[in-house]
Amino acid sequence: MSLSCKAVRAGILLFALGPFALGLATPARAAPLHDALDREAKAIESWMIAWRRDIHQNPELGNREVRTAALVAAHLRKLGYDVREKVATTGIVATLKGAKPGPVIALRADMDALPVTEEVDLPFASKIKAMWRGRETGVMHACGHDTHVAILMAAAEVFTKLKGELPGTVKLIFQPAEEGLPPGEPGGAKQMLKEGAFDNPRPDAVLGLHASSALPAGKIGYRSGPRNAGADVFRITVKGRQTHGASPWRGVDPIVLASQVVLGLQTIVSRQVDVTTSPAVLTIGIFNGGNRSNIIPDKVDLEGTLRTQDMEMRNFIVKRVNETAEGIAKGGGGEAVVEWSDGDHVIPLVNNPSLTARLLPSLQRVAGKDNVSEVPRGMAYDDFSFFSKEVPGFYFNVGIAPNVPRAQVAPNHSPRFMVDEAGLIFGLRAIMHATVDRMMEVKK
Repeated sequence: MSLSCKAVRAGILLFALGPFALGLATPARAAPLHDALDREAKAIESWMIAWRRDIHQNPELGNREVRTAALVAAHLRKLGYDVREKVATTGIVATLKGAKPGPVIALRADMDALPVTEEVDLPFASKIKAMWRGRETGVMHACGHDTHVAILMAAAEVFTKLKGELPGTVKLIFQPAEEGLPPGEPGGAKQMLKEGAFDNPRPDAVLGLHASSALPAGKIGYRSGPRNAGADVFRITVKGRQTHGASPWRGVDPIVLASQVVLGLQTIVSRQVDVTTSPAVLTIGIFNGGNRSNIIPDKVDLEGTLRTQDMEMRNFIVKRVNETAEGIAKGGGGEAVVEWSDGDHVIPLVNNPSLTARLLPSLQRVAGKDNVSEVPRGMAYDDFSFFSKEVPGFYFNVGIAPNVPRAQVAPNHSPRFMVDEAGLIFGLRAIMHATVDRMMEVKK
């Protein structure tokens, strides 16, 4: 998603001036309501942690979050929310109208786990197994989505208790398949929007948080403007001609060609694009070919990901991936077929600069000014970007890294990923304070 210099300068100016750039008053302290949010957050903290542990022990892959969705839906109905189920397969959209007039604020929590076998010794560690792309695998909440669901379930309950003081409408979005889709299936944020997640009522803003192993519990990270990369998934089939491993000259070895393709692709980012203007990452994560040591196979399957924060650069790299793979394979007597998955395409995530400036004080009130810091652009993706393209969005990170030396902290997506649950209440308070502060904004 390319931003012109003029737009970037405007975003920086808006961020510096904050709400006054738009003629909006800074949200009042409203100590009684903020104090009530914090009091209720503390009261429900143990339940939030219990929900998180239950969800962690029972993880589900994308578009398969049946148990998680049922747990959430039952909870929300009991609280009196207007609940719509099976949005984009297993997603939930729930609405609660406050007693006072005000804007509609949407909050997103992603529900899916990853095809990762847990290696953390916990009493509630996942033992779940599932089939992923034809292979059995362990399933684990290795990215903290269990914490996101538990935090939003807790926020839902607090908002219900304070409904009489709530100056607006809360719209909760529990999203499936953020981590990626089973081959050939639609889903995720894009599909939720297609199926009316933002309809009746349409949000005035959307907020989301993400647990981060880069920050210790009690710390919050934010960034205005471009935040996360866009992502693409591509598959390359390198075709050769099968022959005996003892007589390679009688065939065309696709393993050798595919190896050359992988090396050739690495020169695109390192030698053909100006990464000083915008970062890019091109990675091959799957290389499959052959089933015996003495047989040269007919083909090799590669799969990779492209991460960019600029659409012009993205389109150039896509073109060069196609040309490089096809050219190398043809030069070796084989063929390469490159396919880009439209269903897996995710646009870059951009935080609305003015909304970020207006809600930064909310985060600082919760964690303390010294514990809220600007984080660098990330090359990870999050399809929250589709929500924040529709309406002004604000996405921030909540620290959950265990209190151990930094070198011992496993990153998100690791089988050793571990959550310091002391960080959850900061996420809960932050998302609730930000929601109420956005609701309370008044035109001068």
